[in-house]
Amino acid sequence: MPKVIAIHSYRGGTGKSNLTANLATMVAQQGYRVGVVDTDLPSPGIHNIFGLEPEMMTKTLNSYLWGEAELADAAYDVSKSLDIAGAGQLFLVPSSCKANDIARVLKDGYDVRLLNDGFRQLVKTLELDYLFIDTHPGLSKETFLTIAISHCLLLIVRPDKQDYQGTAVTLDVARQLNVRHVQLVINKALSSVEPQALRQKVEETYSVPVAGLFPLSEDIVQLASEGVFCARYPKHPITQEFQAVARRIME
Repeated sequence: MPKVIAIHSYRGGTGKSNLTANLATMVAQQGYRVGVVDTDLPSPGIHNIFGLEPEMMTKTLNSYLWGEAELADAAYDVSKSLDIAGAGQLFLVPSSCKANDIARVLKDGYDVRLLNDGFRQLVKTLELDYLFIDTHPGLSKETFLTIAISHCLLLIVRPDKQDYQGTAVTLDVARQLNVRHVQLVINKALSSVEPQALRQKVEETYSVPVAGLFPLSEDIVQLASEGVFCARYPKHPITQEFQAVARRIME
């Protein structure tokens, strides 16, 4: 049965899309068929990381939600530049970055129930082994749905008081929705903080395992969302941490 992984954070700017892109790439590099859906309709962006230019996106998640296309028709094969060998393949369903489409979503909304049907159709049509969902930050009907249907929920938290409080709220929601597996990813940790002590403090606070801990990295900032970090820098220490989180997911 295909595994659905939701990547979520209570606030924006946590590195959610970057984590999603790297984990999906890592899993695909192991020979799996992987799909990524950008459900951050008000502020889409993961297509930039995968090098998918707006003019190439003739169909998007918006097209499906508005009854203009099947969701699989909006799936683009982005495997080529990611050093994915063998049977592995990576597909991206982007959200539209056109101003009119974003304004329409913000004004009129959409039927979130269509997402579940679309995900099932996508998995079946593309014969996916894994489906990663890059969510919109915060809590909404859409995030409730994606959290509820996920086999694994990865919550990103930065060492920041607002993040800590928001993560506590999100975990309460996940427990009420009976999410099967929840893990935390600490991102943008300062080099002055001892990693193991921070990991232990977070795990004790939330009673949830920490799947990975990433430092605040100038190398990632310099890449500026123009590529998947682990594909560009396969031997980098941060890539090794992405590998460790990917292994936890595949377990």
